[in-house]
Amino acid sequence: MRSLKAITLFALLLSAVAGSSSDKLIALTFDDGPRPYVLFGSHGEHPSPSLLNVLDSNGVKATFFVVGWRLTPKTWGEPRAEQNIGITCLDAAQQLVRRGFELEDHTYSHIELRTAERQRGEQWVLSDVNRGADAIKAVTGTRPRYLRPPDWIIPDDARLDLERQGYQLLTISSENPVALRDINSLDYLCAGRHPTGCPKPSLTNGVLKQIEQREKHGVYTHILAFHELSTTTAVMPELISELKARGYRFVTLSEYMRLVAGKQ
Repeated sequence: MRSLKAITLFALLLSAVAGSSSDKLIALTFDDGPRPYVLFGSHGEHPSPSLLNVLDSNGVKATFFVVGWRLTPKTWGEPRAEQNIGITCLDAAQQLVRRGFELEDHTYSHIELRTAERQRGEQWVLSDVNRGADAIKAVTGTRPRYLRPPDWIIPDDARLDLERQGYQLLTISSENPVALRDINSLDYLCAGRHPTGCPKPSLTNGVLKQIEQREKHGVYTHILAFHELSTTTAVMPELISELKARGYRFVTLSEYMRLVAGKQ
């Protein structure tokens, strides 16, 4: 009887350790920036919250996949779509680094790379990725290691050449282990005043549902792919709070890869 109780107790202990927050990890990532009006918030006719304030107040360090052209002097964003709040993209990137966030590569031009290769050749694609990396290195002092191609699309030959250069490409492809695939939040479908296609009943629930599906297959580590959008910022407090309540710990992408990639 004592032996049976000991075995039962040991099994319960293993179960508790397996479900501990040390094994439940979230790498929170944001694409397409830096966008100062999202990172620092904006006022005026359409005020929006500050993404950095949300992350800092919740003790979350995220990874930002930034676009190289934004890291040029005096650039603050796209005039037709973004509000100039008096902070340049370059200043915003430097603040991200000072606050302990990571910057990774989302190319220089943010052009879909398969089409770009067809129209301009593979060397242009490689150059655009490396040009983005150079812009990031000028801010951080180190060359980025991770690349998320726009829309996760990249020709096979360019992918192989970039991997030979030392990049690790993020993907939603089923060719990768589940824990190393991005979760596409679909947050871009929730942007704008009259969004169509936004996950129902909410963006938060849509992301949680994807996480729950992965948990059914025993996966408790997730890379969440969002974009620098005011509508995304608005749901972050609820999403972060819910994931913490479920025992998840937030880490940067480099820490995530260190803890997870070696186990795959």
